[in-house]
Amino acid sequence: MKNLRIYIADDDFDDRDFFMEALNSVPIKTEVSQFDNGVDLMDKLFSDVTLPHVIFLDLYMPIMDGFECLMDIRNFKKFNTIYIIAYSSIYRDREVNQLKQDGANQFLKKSSSFKELKELLFKSLTAVSDRNKQNESKADFVVLTG
Repeated sequence: MKNLRIYIADDDFDDRDFFMEALNSVPIKTEVSQFDNGVDLMDKLFSDVTLPHVIFLDLYMPIMDGFECLMDIRNFKKFNTIYIIAYSSIYRDREVNQLKQDGANQFLKKSSSFKELKELLFKSLTAVSDRNKQNESKADFVVLTG
């Protein structure tokens, strides 16, 4: 695989900046597009000819939150191959179970530790790369927390 195309949607600039710093230190080649809300993310998905391999989706954003984005993305067959990793600093069993039912591939609990976040991102992206190499469309749901 060439570069892993990644979209990240998170309304918190500092969180996105920290996330990008950790992502850039992971030994996987990526192309990243960033969005600060779900509406812009959805607009880009519908206008892009080349879809991302993976979307990191913050659950709590204004305008359109991650739960709504996930539902919208999974309602369109053309987006079925996109691996979706929902993430939040809050872990609630009920919400994580709902994400699984709604079609997310992973839940990633945000970490304030750079080293931990880097390790979690590496695990997440390795799962995406492995899945793409095997041309699998469905993967088991994974929860990653530090």
